[in-house]
Amino acid sequence: MTDRYVRRFWTAALGPGAVADLLRLAAAADGGRSLPRPVHLDSLVRNGLVSGAGHVVVVPERVPLLPHRLVRALPPALRREHDEWAAVII
Repeated sequence: MTDRYVRRFWTAALGPGAVADLLRLAAAADGGRSLPRPVHLDSLVRNGLVSGAGHVVVVPERVPLLPHRLVRALPPALRREHDEWAAVII
């Protein structure tokens, strides 16, 4: 969750508020705590970063790579940087 990849590319794709919500959810899950509904929860679910069932949000241990549709939306320089990172990660 705290990998530089998350902060660099997911923040560029979804915005700092969504990533901050993701990190808060991960910290709460690690500590077994509950949180009020995050503002960006719908975006996190829509982009596959968390899933939900009723009042429970499931936070994965690892954040996936950006989907291609979000990579294509990045500025060209950041897209090239992402492609270099993804080549090393995969």
